[in-house]
Amino acid sequence: ELENQYAPSRWVIRMGAEEALRTYKQIGIEATRKARDTCRSQLHVPYGDGDGEKMDIYFPDQASEALPFFVFFHGGYWQSGSKDESAFMVNPLTAQGVAVVIVAYDIAPKGTLDQMVDQVARSVAFVEKRYPSNKGIYLCGHSAGAHLAAMVLLTNWTKHGVTPNLRGFFLVSGVYDLQPLVFTSQNAPLLMTLEDAQRNSPQRHLEVAQAQPVDPACPVLVAVGQHDSPEFHRQSREFQQALCRGGWRASFEELRDVDHFEIIENLTQKDDALTQIILKTILQEF
Repeated sequence: ELENQYAPSRWVIRMGAEEALRTYKQIGIEATRKARDTCRSQLHVPYGDGDGEKMDIYFPDQASEALPFFVFFHGGYWQSGSKDESAFMVNPLTAQGVAVVIVAYDIAPKGTLDQMVDQVARSVAFVEKRYPSNKGIYLCGHSAGAHLAAMVLLTNWTKHGVTPNLRGFFLVSGVYDLQPLVFTSQNAPLLMTLEDAQRNSPQRHLEVAQAQPVDPACPVLVAVGQHDSPEFHRQSREFQQALCRGGWRASFEELRDVDHFEIIENLTQKDDALTQIILKTILQEF
């Protein structure tokens, strides 16, 4: 049952599982090609010394460093996906004056979960140091990327030498308690022990370590697709509730008529519900 619950493609109703994965990848590749063809960008910018520690930065037409930055961590169960096929939201966001950063990290089996968590935190610190006059950094992650963004939410910034100007989080169809995954085939390339899973579970950090918000005013949206599995729904609701208990300004949103993949695919469209939520959150800050 865990195997079934944590296989998002099995819950897609509009097409078969394999076709859903293929379509998702194709839409991501096309969106990235369009973004690179039409936007000012800096590609493959190193944020660290590792080969996999790169990011793509896409800019709106107006030249300024005093921009809001939307930073995206792709999904793929920490073992697939890349920044080169994840620029779904670049064109709708840059058109509204938002810079978009797509972050790469070392996926398994090359990267461990601990490494990935460290890499995404360093990528955010890098954006803050490179663009200190930014108008806010907004983090978004999808699926495994939502887990990584949630871990950034709980980062102790003292060792990074900078506290990023974090102004919002969008956690989309994520997993926040990794312990059930230890017993699924998704763990084969990750080789997570129960201790690894507990150490890297943001849900556990909230419940056991009583993590506190750096900025209680920073909004956190925990979103899930109507056609995500019951376990993804449960994880999202419980994480949002734990955030609220811990003093965060967290909201929960179930997006209608979308599955685990459409929820991100549709960010290519400016009138999509989640695109609009993201833009409203960022633009109302000014």
